Parts: sequence; C-alpha cells; structure tokens
Amino acid sequence: MSKPRIVAAIDMGSSKIATLVGQVIGDPVTGETSINVVGASQSESKGIKKGQIVDIEEAVEATITSIEAAERMAGYNLETAYVSIGGAHIHSQNSHGVVAVSDPNGEITESDVDRAIEAASAISLPVSREVIFVVPREFIVDGESGVRDAVGMSGVRLEVDTHIVSAASAALKNAKKAINEVGIKIEETVFSGLASAEAVLTPTEKELGCVLIDIGGGTTSIAAYMEGAIVYSGVIPIGARNVTNDLAIGLRVSLETAEKIKIALSDEKKKDKEESDELDLAGLNITEIRKISKKTLVEGIIRPRLNEIFSMVKLELEKEGIANRIPSGAIITGGGAETAGAVDSARRVLSVPVRIGVPKGVGGLIDDVITPSFSTCVGLLRYGAKARPAESLTSFSKKMKLPSVGVFGKLIDNIKNLLP
Repeated sequence: MSKPRIVAAIDMGSSKIATLVGQVIGDPVTGETSINVVGASQSESKGIKKGQIVDIEEAVEATITSIEAAERMAGYNLETAYVSIGGAHIHSQNSHGVVAVSDPNGEITESDVDRAIEAASAISLPVSREVIFVVPREFIVDGESGVRDAVGMSGVRLEVDTHIVSAASAALKNAKKAINEVGIKIEETVFSGLASAEAVLTPTEKELGCVLIDIGGGTTSIAAYMEGAIVYSGVIPIGARNVTNDLAIGLRVSLETAEKIKIALSDEKKKDKEESDELDLAGLNITEIRKISKKTLVEGIIRPRLNEIFSMVKLELEKEGIANRIPSGAIITGGGAETAGAVDSARRVLSVPVRIGVPKGVGGLIDDVITPSFSTCVGLLRYGAKARPAESLTSFSKKMKLPSVGVFGKLIDNIKNLLP
C-alpha cells in the first residue's frame, strides 16, 4: 500500500459548518483509491445566510470551532482544504471549445485536452462574476462525439462540451477570506450541488438522466444529469429553514421549539409509528405544546412549503427542457431531505421516481457521516481524492506552523505537540 494522502473538506452551509478529514489510500496493484474518514465535526453556522457570508467574524468563529474539532479527532493540523460554495448567486451555462491537436500524426495529450477546456472556458462574464468550476461533459474527436476520455486517441481536431459554473466575485472573496483567516489555504472551491452529486448519485442514474435536489438550511441546490454528464446546475433561495419558520408561525412557538418539533416528527416517520395521529412532545422540554396532530403538521404546514420548493425546481427543469428527460427520477439529499413528507411531495410535484440520497464511497468513522446532511462534505472528499496529486495536497503535517488571526486554539495545540 502506498502512503496515505490526507484530504480535508469544509462545507460552509446556512445551518451548519461541517468538516471532514480523510485518508486517501491508493492500491498499487489495481490503481483504485479508498477514503477513510479519520476526523469529522460540525458546528452551528453563524454569519452565513442563504449560502452567503453576511458577517465575516461570526463565520470565522464558527468555522474555527468545526475545523479544530475535526483536527483533534484526526490528529492532523490542516493546511489546505476543498471548500463548498452555494447561494442564489451561483449560475451555470454550457460552452463549447475547439482546438487543433498539437501533433496531428501522434496522439491527443493532456495538454491538448487542457487547451480545449481553456478555449471552452473563455466565455463573456460581467466584471462582478468569475468562473469557479469547469466540468467537461464530452469530447468530440474529428467529428466523433460521445468520447469520455480523449487522451491517447488519434485525431487532428479536438472539441469539448463543458458545463461552467460561475459565482459572484464578492461572495467568493468573502468565503475565501473567512477560510484564509482560519489559517487554511483553499485547494479548490466546488459548487455544493456538484459535490453532493459526487457523493450520492450512481453512474446508472447519471447515464439514464436524473436530477439531484440538495435541500440545505437556506437554499436548495439543483444538479441535473443526462447521458452521464451534467447539463444544468443552479440554486433556489428557499430551504429547510423556511419550513421551520412556517412551523413557528403556524404553531405560534419559538424557532428553537419549531426545530425540535420538526426533528421529532421526522424521527417518528423514520420509525413508522403511524398507530397514532398525535405527536407526543413530552420529552422535548417544550412548555408551549404537549401534543399535536401529525396530519396538521404535515398536511397543513410542512407540505405547502415543500410543494413550493419542488415546484420551483420543476420550473427550472422545464425552462431548460429537461423536466421530461430524467427517467431515473429525483434524488433528494441535504438536511432538508429528512423532513417529514419530503419524498411524497417531490413525487407528487415532479411526477418522477424519488429516493433519498445518502452519501457513499467512504469508510472509517462514518457513523455520523452517512446521512443526507453530510452529502456535500463527503462529495468534497471524493472530489479531492480524484484530483491530481500535487505538492499542496501532501502539505498536511503535524509540524509547528504560525497561527493566523483569531486562531489562538491552534497555537495551544501546537505547543502541546512540542511537549514530551
């Protein structure tokens, strides 16, 4: 076995900030890699609203809490990480690039592929936006389409269809500043919807056509696939927190109480406790309400908001002309996927098969990780494991490093490491 490589993932969401640390182990015989999670943590999100940072100091504080807990569990001081980015400012478009192969009598090389992708990435964007992610969908070699990997093929003309994700420059700079102030260098920013798709979708679903719906706290990310490639991605500014707000207003309780009720109802649905329509809240330390009708909660308050979310998703898919071209159906993930009635609502509104997406492809400390709410973070780990190894990817160590602004806890940990 080769020496394990350490990859870190940070998901900065509207409801929580999750951090995962994984060991990427390569098999020298088969060439396959496996990921073992050695550190995992989450902290309550602060300073982030609808996927965008609105208070740098609060966001940095919450991120430090999450990262330091994962570092202590893993036994590593992280220096680089893959970071998710979301929010309604995320836009996407498909682009086409064409280049001449550098050696017409030879084979297509990595350099040719990079030049083709670079040509496709040369799109016109406003000054306030920048490209954060470019995904090759398919290559076309001398007119032959459907090529997944053009390297090694013979040809004189190389074309590529790409999917380009762009973000608002201001939102991107704020996210980078928050991570940098923690003392971590960003290896790459990845759209949260694409990261979740990496963790929960199967190759068959991508090939036949499907849509991933990642319901977060403040936003819902969408990623649609056809013929094995992504064709659309976007974000709508409504999430699971809107359901909590509706419960608080409808029941006339606090947001904290509404969240407890929502979680209790979800737990009841998981256990299939349908013998009684009453939800007993006696053990939740709730003084406002003791018992409440499940039907009133689901049919009267929760379902209308879920229907609105999935209706907006359907409108986006219809706008792109792919609403009727996803036979594999919808895969819903994210913390909001566990909301009572989410699957039924999605099935009714979208008129396609629906399942809840749980992240896969990792081992190790996964008891608290293999849940829909960690899909984005697990996807970031898997993306980092597939990335080309670079010097920065192996820059994790237990050596002493200078602390950055506001990371007093890191200094204490480093001093402890120096003690005998």
